[in-house]
Order: sequence, then C-alpha cells, then structure tokens
Amino acid sequence: MKRLLTLFAALLVASAAHAEIGDDGLYKEPWFRDTFKDMSEDLSEAGAEGKRFMVIIEQRGCIYCKKMHEEVFSDPVVKQLIEDNYFVVQLNMFGDIEVTDFDGESMAEKDMVKRWNALFTPTILFFPESVEEGQTGAQAAVVTMPGAFGKWTTVNLLNWVLEKGYDGDEPFQKYHARKFSEQAG
Repeated sequence: MKRLLTLFAALLVASAAHAEIGDDGLYKEPWFRDTFKDMSEDLSEAGAEGKRFMVIIEQRGCIYCKKMHEEVFSDPVVKQLIEDNYFVVQLNMFGDIEVTDFDGESMAEKDMVKRWNALFTPTILFFPESVEEGQTGAQAAVVTMPGAFGKWTTVNLLNWVLEKGYDGDEPFQKYHARKFSEQAG
C-alpha cells in the first residue's frame, strides 16, 4: 500500500509539472499570453513590461513540442527565466486565428507561419525591442530556434538573446560552449 501511495504521489507531482493541453491540441503554459495576436501591439506590451517578445509556433501531436513542454519548459530554471524575462505568444502552425504581422498584413496563423517560412515545430522566434516599419516577423526576428533543444541549450539561448549576443562578436555556438563549460565546471 505504501508503494502504491508513493507511486500515486509521484504521478501527481509529475502531472502538475506539465502544461495543460488546450482545445486546439496544443500545450498551454501559464506564461503564454492570450492576445489579439497583433505582433506590433504584443511587442509594445512586452516592452512596457520590460520583457523580450517571443513567438512559439507549435502543432497538435508534435512530439518535439511535447519534449519541450515536458522536459525543458517544466524545468524550474527555464520556467523562471521565461516568466521573468519574456512575453510569449503561441501560434498554431495549422490554426485559423487571425494574426497581424509587424507590417500590418493580417492572415490566419497557418498563413502567417508560411509567410515566416517556419517549417518545423516547435519554432521559436525572438524579436528585438523595436521593429523597423514595414518589416515582417521573419525579417524582424533576431534569432530563430527551429526545433526542440535540451535544457542548457535553451537556457543559454534565452540568456544570449537577453544579452543581445546576436549583436556581438560571439556566435551562439561559441557562447553556448563557453557557458556549458562554466555550468559543468
């Protein structure tokens, strides 16, 4: 009986650590923002909160999205880093909700995903604090993370974006290698 209770408690803790699945079949993190999906407005709101704007593109049944939510985003270090520093909006790769791009063009999520040339899920786009007039999301993104990565690659990428490493001389791969060495040592 004691083993059964221990197993049950472990299952409760494990299930609480993972994001819920929404009606659209996508994972829903508590730090996702439910907005009108107007990229300029979302960027402005992120800036007003002192956060960086990030868009995550996912699809129903994506095993790599599941990996990110269950193994990476649920990690307390990653979760806290995102909650403290990022304004995150989710797009459904095959969704029909209207999205307004930075250049004012409006279309369904699935069409915006094509416009931004996102082929894989998850894809995470990170945006600068301001976007030049007339740019699309694909043109404005300072970093695109195509696919699922482990905890430390994700942590280091999130920090590299916060530090504006994309404007510096150290490419992410070298930054990551340096940080990974520091974290391991």
